[in-house]
Amino acid sequence: MGNFLADMYLWVKAFHVMAVIAWMAGLFYLPRLFVYHAERAGHGQDMDTLFQTMELKLYRVIMGPAAVAAWLFGLALVMTPGIVDWSQVWPWAKAVSVLGMTWFHYWLGERRKEFSTGRNRLTGRHYRMMNEVPTLLMVVIVLSVIVRF
Repeated sequence: MGNFLADMYLWVKAFHVMAVIAWMAGLFYLPRLFVYHAERAGHGQDMDTLFQTMELKLYRVIMGPAAVAAWLFGLALVMTPGIVDWSQVWPWAKAVSVLGMTWFHYWLGERRKEFSTGRNRLTGRHYRMMNEVPTLLMVVIVLSVIVRF
């Protein structure tokens, strides 16, 4: 398995990066949709239905598969011999940040369900602030992997 992963390293890394880009696009965009949904659409209105459709498709069709692919390709990279030195700080910082990103993904899923049942209680301002979470986690992840602090 180790030789196979080593031979496929660049391919796995390329697919990991593509999956992460797609996942991150959703993590940035879905809270933005929630901002507008919370501020402009009451439950049961036409705009509410439109936002719910957009949010559901983004979450299930783009973000879900991209998150799974990012995790699978990322785990394949971790299992590739010689790639990760767990005695350093950077892989732990990245791992914690990826877990945070995954938590945020599921947090967004719960908020989407609240919108769909008319139980959203958060404001557009709250969603604007939460929109910064993936940015902060991305900064830690990129610095961890590139700078390897």
